[in-house]
Amino acid sequence: MPLVQVNMIKGKSSEYKKTVLDCIHYGLMESIGIEDWDRFQRIVEIPREDFETAPEKTDDFMIIELTLFPGRTKEQKGKAIKNITSRLADSLKIAPADVFIVINEPPLENWGMGGMQKG
Repeated sequence: MPLVQVNMIKGKSSEYKKTVLDCIHYGLMESIGIEDWDRFQRIVEIPREDFETAPEKTDDFMIIELTLFPGRTKEQKGKAIKNITSRLADSLKIAPADVFIVINEPPLENWGMGGMQKG
C-alpha cells in the first residue's frame, strides 16, 4: 500500500497531472508488484514563488514522496525510481534531472488502517 505525494509547481493541466499519477502507479506496479487497485495518490500544487529549487531546475520539477511498508529490497526501490523517472520522461518529456524521489519506510507499527494498528 504505497502512499504517493507529488509536490509540483502549480499550473499544469488535469491531463498532465493524471499522466504523472499514472506514470508513478504503473512504475510501482512493475517494480514492486503492487496491485492495480492500490492507488493512494495525491498531488500538492505549489505556486512557483513558494517552491524553491536549484537554479537549473525547470517548472517541470517535482518531488515524489513514496511511503511504503518496509521490506522492499534495494534493487526493487532502485527499479521503482528508474521506472517512474523513465515513464515521466517518455510520457511527458520531463527531464530526469527534474524528478526527485524519496522513499520512506515507517515500521508497520506506525501504520493505522480502519482504526487498527498494522504492526
